[in-house]
Amino acid sequence: MVDPGHEHHRELVFGIDIGKNLFHVVGLDTHGKPIYRSKFRRETLLQFFERTNSTLIGMEACPGSQWLARKLQAIGHTARIIPAQFVKPYVKSNKNDIIDAEAIAEAATRPTMRFVGIKKEDQVDLQMMHRIRSRLVTNRTNLICQMRSYCLEHGVAMRQGAGLFKLDLCKVLDDQTNDLTLLARKILSELYADFQQLEKRISEVSQAIKDIADSDERARRLMTIPGIGPLGATAILSAAGDATRFKRARDVAAWLGLVPRQYSTGGKQTLLGISKRGNSYLRRLLIHGARSCMIHLDRTKDRLGIWIDELRSRMHVNKVTVALAAKIARIIWVILRKPGATYLRQPVAQSY
Repeated sequence: MVDPGHEHHRELVFGIDIGKNLFHVVGLDTHGKPIYRSKFRRETLLQFFERTNSTLIGMEACPGSQWLARKLQAIGHTARIIPAQFVKPYVKSNKNDIIDAEAIAEAATRPTMRFVGIKKEDQVDLQMMHRIRSRLVTNRTNLICQMRSYCLEHGVAMRQGAGLFKLDLCKVLDDQTNDLTLLARKILSELYADFQQLEKRISEVSQAIKDIADSDERARRLMTIPGIGPLGATAILSAAGDATRFKRARDVAAWLGLVPRQYSTGGKQTLLGISKRGNSYLRRLLIHGARSCMIHLDRTKDRLGIWIDELRSRMHVNKVTVALAAKIARIIWVILRKPGATYLRQPVAQSY
């Protein structure tokens, strides 16, 4: 083991294998040779890097990597977060924490490596709110399915959908002529109280997200795009943040998995379905927003309507929806890159 404070170590590249309490660190020299290996506890890791010359430090994307990257940047280092699937090819032979840290350091030095954007604290908090809301919605759906199945066991069928379910369940509980037993009615009433509590929590979190969207200048500009509401705008800001890390507008669509998968060889191009890479939650919001545009967009007041109708004349509606979601993603890139830019709705009479 070599002292990291030595003058020779100003060109070291470090890789960190993150754990809950133990962090394994490997340092590579300018030739990519490992010359430093050690492990630290959480409370001593930052002390080590405070004594180290400013350098490049890589780590895998995992819980805690965003916090550590922000701390290392504050000290003066250059932090890089790498997706785990891009580190795996650099793991040689057997696997342990030191070998993982060495692979991370090697991957961080590759000029073509792709890195995860480092989020600010407010982005992390906003993402937490979205994930909480998503979990609550999933719990509500599971509860509805459970209650509907209990009713079916007694020969009572109800329509699908949260709104219709609320109407039907109240009628079912009040109807004394159906086959529900007294115990079944009691259980369903208790589950309905749980359902109402979930609805209240979802409404509270949704309102908090909407308040953030209304107070954020970038979110307000994003909401000028058809199909983008408070949920979509804040989800974009929490996940993407700084759009300058995307070189082209199409990179945003590719990052969200809205472009075709490719399996080409021998000079023959083969395009498949969309890749579905990246943030599935954000991709779902964009596709739902695009589907809303397909139904509600006023074709006479927005030039986007002509583009949608032309595609619809030769493609299935689902393909058009995904294509529109990819187009919305490209518009998002433009608005985030240009300060003060908003989506300009132009009537169909104008050329585009």
